Amino acid sequence: MRPVSQQTLQRLPIYLSYIKSLLPNLPSNISAGSIAQALGFGEVQVRKDLAAVSGGGRPKLGFVTVDLMADIKHYLGCDNIDDAVLVGAGKLGKALLAYDGFIEYGLDIVAAFDADPGVIGENISKKKVYSPDDLRDYCKDNNIRVGIITVPADQAQTVCDRLIEAGILAIWNFAPVHLKTPDPILIRNENLAASLAILSKHLVETFTK
Repeated sequence: MRPVSQQTLQRLPIYLSYIKSLLPNLPSNISAGSIAQALGFGEVQVRKDLAAVSGGGRPKLGFVTVDLMADIKHYLGCDNIDDAVLVGAGKLGKALLAYDGFIEYGLDIVAAFDADPGVIGENISKKKVYSPDDLRDYCKDNNIRVGIITVPADQAQTVCDRLIEAGILAIWNFAPVHLKTPDPILIRNENLAASLAILSKHLVETFTK
């Protein structure tokens, strides 16, 4: 499998989502140019991205659409489902547990962990909530490799360390804090506050000119 840049890797799910949006009237063929136009991306960039993960493109014909979808899914690992655990069954955690779209991208949240005795033992969107004391054994017994952090910032590093001790290899962090992890642990930060700040700044600059 050819390596691609982080930027390309971030765009691939966008291409896949757009192609899926064409269902049920999926065209038999689709071009990099039509995808670029629909998404507002540069055509050359889209063509390079798709060529990196699929060898099915043809001049003037584009890609066989179902084959391109399969190639992107395969590259992203969507056809290999990874089980994940979530730590922090608060409002954000519950929202993520309730979202069933992750499985389309190869991620299945199978359990949650929370220190609140009031939620331990409950089922949230059919996912059982366990005590943090059970985290290590659960991950080891079920060969869990992905952890999701949705706890407050002051608890995030402790949770991160416990996930790593439990054998987690990739962490999706929603806490607004930089976490320290050893190699080769992969961490992906989703800083909602930073994203909102960027949106707010854009609005100020756009409408105060």
